[in-house]
Amino acid sequence: MSKREGYEQKTEEILIPITEEYGYELVDVEYVKEGSTWYLRAYIDKPGGISIDDCEAVSRRLSTILDEKDFIDDSYILEVSSPGLGRPLKKEKDFKRSLGEEVEIRTYRMIDKQKEFTGVLKDYDKDSVTVVFCDGTERIFDKGDIALIRLAFDF
Repeated sequence: MSKREGYEQKTEEILIPITEEYGYELVDVEYVKEGSTWYLRAYIDKPGGISIDDCEAVSRRLSTILDEKDFIDDSYILEVSSPGLGRPLKKEKDFKRSLGEEVEIRTYRMIDKQKEFTGVLKDYDKDSVTVVFCDGTERIFDKGDIALIRLAFDF
C-alpha cells in the first residue's frame, strides 16, 4: 500500500463514524497533489443533496481528529464537498445504485475509433462493466480500460 493509499484509508476510517452519525454517505476520499499543493478531499452525500453547512460540520469534526492523530507527513489542504453531478462510479455500491441508469464512459485508449461511450449500465463485476447502447447492442468494458465512468446528465 502506498503512502497516499494509507492516508486515504486512515481518513476513511475516521470519517465513516462521523458521516454515519449525521446520516450521510461517505462517497470517496482522495489524497492528491495538484501543482506543489497536496489536497485531502472527502466527498459526502445524502438524499436531497449536501449543503455547505453539512460540509462545514464534517470538515470541522474531521479537522480536529486529523490534528490530534497527525498521521499525514505533508502539509495539505482539507476539502469536504459533495461529489456533484459528475460523480464517478468507483465502489461496488456506486455501480449497484446505478444499474439501469445511463452512464458515460471514457476509456484510456481508442476502442472502435472512439474513447467516449454512453449507454445504460446493465451489469458489472470486479473486472468489467456491461453497457447497452441506444441501438440495443451491448459492450463489455474491462475496468482497467476505463479512465472514467459516471452517471450521464443532460441539461
